This record gives sequence, C-alpha cells and structure tokens, in this order.
Amino acid sequence: MADFLVIVESPAKAKTIERYLGKKYKVKASMGHVRDLPKSQMGVDVEKEFEPKYITIRGKGPVLKELKTAAKKAKRVFLAADPDREGEAIAWHLAHSLDLDLDSECRVVFNEITKDAIKESFKHPRKIDMDRVDAQQARRILDRLVGYNISPILWKKVKKGLSAGRVQSVAVRLIIDRENEIKNFQPEEYWTIDGQFKKGTKDFQASFYGINGKKKKLENEDDVKEVLNQMKGKQFEVQSVTKKERKRNPAPSFITSSLQQEAARKLNFRARKTMMLAQQLYEGIDLGKKEGTVGLITYMRTDSTRVSDVAKTEAAGVIEEQYGKEFLTTEKPKQQKKNNAQDAHEAIRPTSAMRTPLSVKQYLSRDQYRLYKLIWERFIASRMAPAVMDTMSVDLMNGDVQFRASGSKVKFAGFMKVYIEGSDDQSDDKENYLPDLKEGEKVSSEDIESKQHFTQPPPRYTEARLVKTLEELGIGRPSTYAPTLDTIQKRGYVSLDNKRFVPTELGEIVLELIVEFFPEIIDVEFTAKMEKELDDVEEGQIQWVKIIDEFYKDFEVHLDIAEKEMEKVEIKDEYAGEDCEECGNAMVIKMGRYGRFMACSNFPDCRNTKPIVKEIGVKCPTCKEGNVIERKSKKNRIFYGCDRYPECEYLSWDKPVDRQCPKCDTTLIEKKLKKGNQIQCPNCDYKEEQQV
Repeated sequence: MADFLVIVESPAKAKTIERYLGKKYKVKASMGHVRDLPKSQMGVDVEKEFEPKYITIRGKGPVLKELKTAAKKAKRVFLAADPDREGEAIAWHLAHSLDLDLDSECRVVFNEITKDAIKESFKHPRKIDMDRVDAQQARRILDRLVGYNISPILWKKVKKGLSAGRVQSVAVRLIIDRENEIKNFQPEEYWTIDGQFKKGTKDFQASFYGINGKKKKLENEDDVKEVLNQMKGKQFEVQSVTKKERKRNPAPSFITSSLQQEAARKLNFRARKTMMLAQQLYEGIDLGKKEGTVGLITYMRTDSTRVSDVAKTEAAGVIEEQYGKEFLTTEKPKQQKKNNAQDAHEAIRPTSAMRTPLSVKQYLSRDQYRLYKLIWERFIASRMAPAVMDTMSVDLMNGDVQFRASGSKVKFAGFMKVYIEGSDDQSDDKENYLPDLKEGEKVSSEDIESKQHFTQPPPRYTEARLVKTLEELGIGRPSTYAPTLDTIQKRGYVSLDNKRFVPTELGEIVLELIVEFFPEIIDVEFTAKMEKELDDVEEGQIQWVKIIDEFYKDFEVHLDIAEKEMEKVEIKDEYAGEDCEECGNAMVIKMGRYGRFMACSNFPDCRNTKPIVKEIGVKCPTCKEGNVIERKSKKNRIFYGCDRYPECEYLSWDKPVDRQCPKCDTTLIEKKLKKGNQIQCPNCDYKEEQQV
C-alpha cells in the first residue's frame, strides 16, 4: 500500500498526478462533491444561525467507502481539489467525511497539472482555508434559501418545474429589458453623403463632414439638398493632411469570461461546450509515450490576468525564436484587475508555451485543438510588442463643403502577426490605404452619392454579450456563467433565435411576479453587492452568518406577502390551428427544451406530438413539387429541407431564395457572412451586393 493518499475530483486528473508523484503516492478521485444539502428539503436551519444539514450525496456511498478504507491505510492524506472556492469546499467536506484533522496541513493546490507544478505544490501543503469555505457555504445557503422558498410559490401560482435564483433572475431580467428596449425603439432618420475619388490608379472614398470646418449632421433629405446645392462642380482641394503613428496593444491572456466570449465569436462554441473542452485540456491529454498525459492549460475558472514570471520567460523564448527579437514586448502590460476579481490564480494560458498547437494537434480532437490554439495564440500575443499603425486623415474642400477621408496601414504587425481579438460589433479590421495626397492638391470626385439611413435598436444578447454584461455588472463569478445560461433555457424562460436570446411568455410572467414580490432578487446593484460581500467573507473581513441574516430578515417578509397576495396565473395553451390526426382533439403549442412544438390537448391520454413547420415561401429546387421548410437539427441548428421528405431528400444549411440565378438558372441562396447576408448562387460565381 502507498504511504500517501491524494484525493482529487476526477479520474483523468488522478491518472496524470499519480504518474508525476511516484510509487509512494496513491491518487483517487472523489468524483466531485461527496456531501451536499439534501434535495428533498431545505436543509438549512433558519432558527440555528442558518446551520446547514449536509448529507452524503446519493450514489456517492461506495466512493466514500473506498476513500475511507484507503485513508485509514495511508500515513498521510492530501486533499488536492481545484484551487477555487468550490474546490476548497470539496476538500472541507472530504476532511469531515474522512475524519481528518482540520488543523493539519492536508490541503494542496496547483494552478496547472504539470510535473514541476505538482511536485512544487506538495512541498507546501497548507491548512484548509476556512474563509474560502465559508464564502462558498454562504453562497450555497443563500441560493438554497432563495430557490427553495420562491420556487414552491411559483409552482403553486404558475406551473410546476419553475425555479428562481439570484444570478439566473438577473440574467432573465437583462434579456427581457433588452427585448423591451427593442420593442420601444423609435428609429431616427439620418443621411450620409459619400464621394468616390481617384488619384492615379488609386481609388479612395471620402464622406461629408461639415460646413466651414464645423461638423454637421444630416437629419433629412432637405439637409442633403442644402449641402449638394453649396457644392460647385466635382473639383475638391486637399485642405489638410494629418499623418500619425498609433500603437495598438494586445489583449491580455484569457480569463473565464473572455475565453467564453472569444470562443463564441471565433469558434461558434456555446459557453457550456467551451468550459467542457477547457476542463479536458486542464485535466490532461495523452501526448504519447514521450510525454504521457499532460495538462495543456492552467486552471480555467479565473478572473485574473496575472501571469507567472516563469511563463513570461518561456513565452519570450518562443516569440524570439519563431518571430524575431523585435516582436518581444518591452513594455510592462497593465494588469486588468477589476474591483470584484478574486485574483486567486493565474490567467488561462498554456502550461508550456513551447507546446505549440501544431505539435499537439495529432493528440487532440478537432474542437480541443481549436480551443487550445485560441488559448495559445492569445497568450503568446499578449507577450508580444504592440502593433504600430500609420494613420492618415485628409480633409477635402469644395467651397465651404468639407469631406473627410481616413485610412490606416500596418507599419509593424507586432502581436497582430499571431492574434487579433474578436469583436461583437464586427468592426472592420482591414487596412484602408489612402494615396499620398498633399495640401493644395486638386482631386475630382467620380461620383457623389447620398443615402438614407435609420438608427438601429440595440441587438439582442448573444451568449458572449450576456456573459460580458454580467461580468461588467459584477453578477456571478467565473464558475456560474455557463450553468446560469443553461438553466434559464432549460426552465423555458428564454430561447435562442439565430444564436440570440429571446424571452418567452413564461419568462416574462415569472419575472413580473419576482419584480412585484421579490424586487431585491432581480436588482442588479443588490446582487452585485451580495457578490462583493461574499468576497469579503473569503478575505476574512465579515462573518457569513451576518450576511445571510441581514438578507433573510427582509426576504422572509416578502415571502409571507407573496404567499398571501400572489394571484394564480393561468397560462393558456395556444391553439395550433389543426386537429390531432390520432384522436381528433385540438393540437396546442407547447414549449420544450428545444423550442416550440405541437402536442395533443388530450394529453396524457394521447401523446401525439409534431414539430412546428415553418414555410419560407420557396418551391423545392430539387423536386419542384414540395415547399421548402425550416427545420432544426439535434444540435438546434437551423437548416432547410423539402416538406416531401423522405420522398425528396433536398437539404441545405443556407436559406433558399425565391429567385433564379441570372447566369445558370439555379435557385439562389442567402449566405450568412460575418458582416451580414449575401445572395449567392450555389452553382456558379454569381453574387449580389452584401446586405448588412
């Protein structure tokens, strides 16, 4: 039997760590938490200072028995759960279950699963940090008090299966508030005047700026006519040329929220998928006989951009070797530590910068490789020199009418040689060259065009935008974002339409009730304040019972009022407009995990269900008889097919258009691009102007 027992959460991590520690160590997995509050009851004694009642989680008995047996035989037990609050709580629960001395130095933490990091961490074991345990325990009890008190009221007054939570309620509120903004948005008219100019062989564009050096807004067509009437011919004179050199700094290494955002933008990953893949990369990948199983990235639940000196030195060596000394940063990057950041461990980075994506590609799945490549490139870029841009601004005058042209080009690529951060606004990163113009020089406009525009409402939240907003508001923590987004969809409070959150009727009803009876639960400032107080518990500045007690005094009053005054809400089924072909009763529209569907109103006697068919008004390009309808794949991705399937097997990921290609007479499709949609021919090179 081994002298020392090490307990981690997962078998994958156990296998990797055991190989590093050697024969004297036996590493076993607890498979996450072994104790928790009971599911069947509150499990919190409000009368005894909110004392929690912990029980062994159902199904964990055999695991715990095995761990107890191994612990009794070992000379010493080390608890090596993850290096965050959740991991500290798991270690504390294990210590209680295994009757370990809480004053002993049994806790071991590491930010990366590599040989050096593991061996170093076992040289410095420590006691379990009870302040961190209390912070986690306070959050768990707070969420239990909210969920197990409000949810039963919602079940009685609305429908079974509903839930309410601090973070999820705020997330739903943000989505509904945004939807209301969109509904109430009043578009405003504005115009632009663009001129096409040419010098030599170089074309460039300049746009109307103002009159007599003063910026002027074009609010209607009369304003445009007034400007055009002041212009004298097509001749313009270059009034001024401004050239500047501008530096562009790299983005810092990933934290949890920025990783989820960037993976959504660049890889089209959902937050849950990003975290699942990151967990796999952190716990260890088998890199063959030479290296064995190795953790490829540091811990993926973090809100710190801090990077160790060892990692910086290693990155510098890779940058100098692959790109040259001039690409090394000479400036000390600013640490973007927010007020609410725990800063418990490092940013998300490769455990070794020398382990390039290409060198490990053969050992990774396609999606693991894509995420690792994103993390590696972001980290390397964060340690590189700023990019240097040559910018140029030119003012052109036609009488008193001023046009302005701006352009830029990369003088030195710097970090941009490796990585450029994505953007939700899809701003154009392409270079825009201007010809070499001189003051007093004359240029002629080839075409002057005015266009009418209308201001657009704010966009609906994507997962990336919502995570970013929650982080900025101080709502939730790195470990909560992905499960929160999952929960509000599973409960049917929101749905995804074209990868953007749309509130459901149920979500609006539940939020309205929570706003009326539990306003503090969905108050952004209150929820952010609670997060700050939980951080204070971790720092040892405040007792967790005090926070819970202050919250519960007011909350208990609201509960009594809600029980007495909240009226029952009847959610009527929406009729689908057709009868059940099996029993003849009316079909109604229901909301399921994957969106709306039709079901028989005679449920449970009749269990007939049907998908809701959405026609797009296009005849099938293949059989010419059926109609093209919108469908959804098992992964909730929209595609298009013939309603005569399986007789006709026409399928397309791109939406067909009710027009034929003028070149080859093939049915055109609408192709979704990063900057809008474009009508294209799937058979030849015909394309129409892109629609933003």
